[in-house]
Amino acid sequence: MTNRFQFIEDHHRAWGVKRLCAVLEVARSSFYKWRAGREARAAREQADAALAERIRAVHAEWDGTYGRPRITAELSGDGELVNHKRVGRVMRKFGIAGP
Repeated sequence: MTNRFQFIEDHHRAWGVKRLCAVLEVARSSFYKWRAGREARAAREQADAALAERIRAVHAEWDGTYGRPRITAELSGDGELVNHKRVGRVMRKFGIAGP
């Protein structure tokens, strides 16, 4: 779906948002909501990249034997407030595998 929104963003000056949304079968409100969330997505990407570096450090410190639960506990012990689900998502996204 994101590819459709990006296509509309790239070509809306030539064809118009209304026409492109109709052709691609996307609600205009969905496109505008996607566009409004651009800054939040960018901030989340940066935060995830920073978290991935901290996860890699903990993972390397324990020779790759720590998985999501232990890494979450280590980060929490260091004062990093992070949920185990987020740690798991970031690990999958950046290819960091536990045991």
